[in-house]
Amino acid sequence: MASCPDRMIALKEFDDTKTGVKGLVDSGITSLPAIFHHHNMCLSIPSATHLSIPIVDLSLPRPMAIDLIHSACRDWGIFQLINHGIPLSTIDNTISAVRSFHELPPAIRSQHYKRDRSAAFRYFSNPDLFLSSAATWKDTLNVSFGPVQPEVDQIPEVCRSELVEWDEQAKKVAREVMGMMCEGLRLDPKRLEELSCLEGREMVGHYYLPCPEPDRTLGSVEHTDVGVLTVLIQDEIGGLQVKSMRDECWVDVKPIPGALVVNAGDLLQIISNDEYKSVEHRVLANSNSESRISVAVFFSPGRRGETNLYGPLSELTSIEKPASYRKLKMSEQVKVFRDKALTCNAITNHFKLP
Repeated sequence: MASCPDRMIALKEFDDTKTGVKGLVDSGITSLPAIFHHHNMCLSIPSATHLSIPIVDLSLPRPMAIDLIHSACRDWGIFQLINHGIPLSTIDNTISAVRSFHELPPAIRSQHYKRDRSAAFRYFSNPDLFLSSAATWKDTLNVSFGPVQPEVDQIPEVCRSELVEWDEQAKKVAREVMGMMCEGLRLDPKRLEELSCLEGREMVGHYYLPCPEPDRTLGSVEHTDVGVLTVLIQDEIGGLQVKSMRDECWVDVKPIPGALVVNAGDLLQIISNDEYKSVEHRVLANSNSESRISVAVFFSPGRRGETNLYGPLSELTSIEKPASYRKLKMSEQVKVFRDKALTCNAITNHFKLP
């Protein structure tokens, strides 16, 4: 690895191009720049071909679907959702729109390249570029849909209508899933919604480009999501893996046409007092000849004042099972997340009680 000063110079030179990983690929590179080399990738952890993550069919009787969601969140922290009512064409249109943005001419695309987190729409490569030990091989568009709604014309026209529509569709599904998660815990179905967990919404459209040396880097490092819930769609290429809590091995999240991938985040683990688990996951570098697209919507509480505290629900704590975490403000959560490179259990570890 290059010395620290040399590395920082290389990172800044890469960032200053404002064209991301796609700019490198378009330049015709045949080897991986050093800033993307992952020397401690833990690839010795095996991948399991005999395991698959749970599938929840929403056309089943509601009590059966609730039981499946409950066990999936408890044992895996993730599941694939089918028969959710969203047309396949809507999912395909969303994926195509994200691809269209990332494949705009560099001069147009670069106008949106920024690291200002207050921007309603931004495009960048690696949110933790200057914090992580190695960069990952992807570019990202990011839209903040809540708690403050963006001005629609802040979203580029090439993907505007599709992303606005997907925000609405993902919110409908998240409302239904959160209600069923609550019922699985014997809570009021509206409990998470009443905590404003549908109001904070951040959408990311990842663009995983073909990698010249996929065995030396990753598309996304091993991490957990910090919010309450993530709803994700992916194209047919694949590459997403989750770590089995029981077997300590990586399990492929195989693409299912029309399915939504739903996973719990750190804050849901805290709110549920460890009843539901935040799943560790990563994305392999793309060894395919075509770019891979995924679109995730991260849900978190929208009420973020200094008096709004989030912690284990009183209904889920007792003398026999006391609270495992202290209450936190969203400003505290955001600071913990932004001050570190993408990692696992950043929030649960930080706010865990001794």
